[in-house]
Amino acid sequence: MPKLKTKRGAAKRFRLTATGAKCRHATRNHILTKRTTKNKRQLRAVCRVDKSDLLSIQRQLCVK
Repeated sequence: MPKLKTKRGAAKRFRLTATGAKCRHATRNHILTKRTTKNKRQLRAVCRVDKSDLLSIQRQLCVK
């Protein structure tokens, strides 16, 4: 049986932790001059992946 390959797009977006997964917030990459300082500060916080999406992320990252 061949090796399972990780979905590279998912590997760039998600990191698995002991209790779930984390990801980056959306709209945090560019054109940040339109956003308020408060909004940019709030987007710095770690974004947790919802439990309902966790199984599909683990499959994409080839984790059992």
